[in-house]
Amino acid sequence: MTIRVMLVDDQALLRTGFRMVLDAQPDMTVVAEASDGAEALERLRATAVDVVLMDVRMPRLDGVEATRRIRERGEGGPGNPRVLILTTFDLDEYAFSALRAGASGFLLKDVPPGELLGAIRAVHSGDAVVAPSTTRRLIDHFATLLPAAGERPRAGGLERLTDREREVLLLVAQGLSNGEIAARLVLSEATVKTHVGRVLGKLELRDRVQAVVLAYETGLVRAGGGPATG
Repeated sequence: MTIRVMLVDDQALLRTGFRMVLDAQPDMTVVAEASDGAEALERLRATAVDVVLMDVRMPRLDGVEATRRIRERGEGGPGNPRVLILTTFDLDEYAFSALRAGASGFLLKDVPPGELLGAIRAVHSGDAVVAPSTTRRLIDHFATLLPAAGERPRAGGLERLTDREREVLLLVAQGLSNGEIAARLVLSEATVKTHVGRVLGKLELRDRVQAVVLAYETGLVRAGGGPATG
């Protein structure tokens, strides 16, 4: 299956570079481009797309609101695409908000081509890009913005989890892969996958990214990736 990708960025030169890399892959093709979120939504109405590679800071409609409309309001067109956010480390304070809006992960704009391609394939298959060390640092940075001003941490349904499921959620929130969690808890990867699936089901979450966001919002973990104390 060929992964249909849309590039959304207000820098034409950057879009051209990404297009050259993606179109060179046997399993990917760039089917649309847009210079901002508003144009992206317009093109998605008529073009089936699997993965949107979305910039954050753009004129007219930024990447956060565009992501929200695609994932929460169903404005992603016939392809109902997943969104992979592009950001600049320590500059785009909106990137974590995009995760809350339904993005399946985010990458730095200077990401190596191999990592970018792997992330697109992972997102397309239903996984979330939360494990790389760069993403862990970004999560640590943006988690300090949660909960939002005036909001109180919510229970988030954590009381539905068993002790083991809560433990697995904590490790997911720290950016560990299933294999790393299995090694940490001395379990098989299949067992960890089952636990993760139950956590997502009980908490009514779409994917691992939403699990990470919920863990920060509820205070299960603190900025820095460690468990909350006190």
